[in-house]
Amino acid sequence: MYDPAPLCLSPLALDQVEAARHLDEQTLGGFWAIEAYRREVESDASDLLGLWQGAHLIGLGCSWAIVDEAHITLLAIAPSHQQQGLGGFLLLALLQAAIRRDMAWATLEVRVSNQVAIALYQSLGFQEVGQRPSYYADTGEAARILWLKGLRENSVQEAIAQQWKARQQRLNRQGWQLQLPMQLATACTEDPDPLATTG
Repeated sequence: MYDPAPLCLSPLALDQVEAARHLDEQTLGGFWAIEAYRREVESDASDLLGLWQGAHLIGLGCSWAIVDEAHITLLAIAPSHQQQGLGGFLLLALLQAAIRRDMAWATLEVRVSNQVAIALYQSLGFQEVGQRPSYYADTGEAARILWLKGLRENSVQEAIAQQWKARQQRLNRQGWQLQLPMQLATACTEDPDPLATTG
């Protein structure tokens, strides 16, 4: 059973990068150093989002704005909170951020063996456009390159908005209380007072 304490989704702040690094170690084996997280927080071209349960960081997602492309570089959910729909919720938050930045498409890489993640991405409309052989240094595994086009099209934006709402409703039915600072412009605190609350 999970603890149905409120969840808060917001941009990561500089004083929260240590928590990001800890979650990185848990889920990604040390993908980024703490200095890299500091750079992402300070970069105007980066959306680094944290999903908090009280004072505990349980989810992390990052996207870079590169000309017209939103390149999703990182998506992680704590092992204790996986298989509950939180990864899709966080991914949709990154896509919403890309739309606000007027990005035209989104791309990402994923291990060819990570069928759970691939299924999630494909369920949200991502399609494979190629592979990168021996992409992951730790295992030599190839990466699948996935692409989601049309982020400037009304039909795609409406579909993402509908999926975003459906994910929130699903989490609410599971007992989660969601706290979303308006436009994801402010950081969560240990006692969040969000400007927007679902439920």
